[in-house]
Amino acid sequence: MARREARPPAPREVRLTPRSQECVSCGKRLWVAYHAQRTLMTFRGLVRLRLVVRRCRNQDCDLYHLPYRAEEEGAWALPHGEFGLDIITVIGQLRYGEHRSIPEIHQLERYEELIALHLADEERIKARLKQQGQVLLAIDGMQPDVGHEVLWLIRDCLSGEVLLARTLLSSTRGDLATLLDEVNEALPVPIRGVISDGQQTIRQAVARCFPNVPHQLCHYHYLDEAARPIFEADRHAKTELKKLVRGVRPIERVLEGGESEQIDAMRSYCLAVRSALTDDGHPPLCASGLKLHDRLTQVADSLARVAEKRGAFTRPCTNSTAYLHAL
Repeated sequence: MARREARPPAPREVRLTPRSQECVSCGKRLWVAYHAQRTLMTFRGLVRLRLVVRRCRNQDCDLYHLPYRAEEEGAWALPHGEFGLDIITVIGQLRYGEHRSIPEIHQLERYEELIALHLADEERIKARLKQQGQVLLAIDGMQPDVGHEVLWLIRDCLSGEVLLARTLLSSTRGDLATLLDEVNEALPVPIRGVISDGQQTIRQAVARCFPNVPHQLCHYHYLDEAARPIFEADRHAKTELKKLVRGVRPIERVLEGGESEQIDAMRSYCLAVRSALTDDGHPPLCASGLKLHDRLTQVADSLARVAEKRGAFTRPCTNSTAYLHAL
């Protein structure tokens, strides 16, 4: 998804310089050509890298005018990447080690981002809210995994700004009322409405802190309840679809150690199937069963095109289901 807003300034800056000052080809001195900059998101927050780039000025050299960047840059991030290797490593472990779905990984990443949230840019937020003249508060809690504390978020629906992020061991009426009072005291404009789910402690806290402010229950939760029968049918369909694509691991074992263009393509198909099985949707707005059916159909259609062009299968298959079953 494209970034909708510019990143805030990085609070930390690191300068990286090439260790070698001599060209590896001709041995001549490398001259500083320019300075490059890139901003990375790491688990420690945003980091701005200032990179000293050198070039060989010997026109007879094979590496003439080619940029020579700091060796240490590769330990921070991949080329053209915006995320540090620490985040990439954790995502890889979650995806392939713990078999987490992509929505689960996104939730964990969002949780870590909000845990580190602080009101260092409080003046900017207040100035933006003053331009609006009012706020509509949304309050909700999220728990990224079993055993974690619940992260409670209070944000403004009009601007999208997160006004408060706080972890709580309990979610009583008094605990939530304390959060609402803290936000109310910091706001420079009046609160015109509150949106939340139907949790009783939230409703009681809102009634206690804002007795004269309209409190609306979230439309998403209404839709979630209304679509529950459809969700159950979709989940059953997904279970049946998974039965058609069992046996990916034995195929991967057969391909181990082999190196060829055809084997690489077969590995890619296995990875596509495995990815489709673990990529859940967001019910009720995105049905995971229908999503799985669409992705498996694309894999099956691709296999059908390969079979038609190359004649890879000795036994012809007439539809997508047969191809999926062959996997």
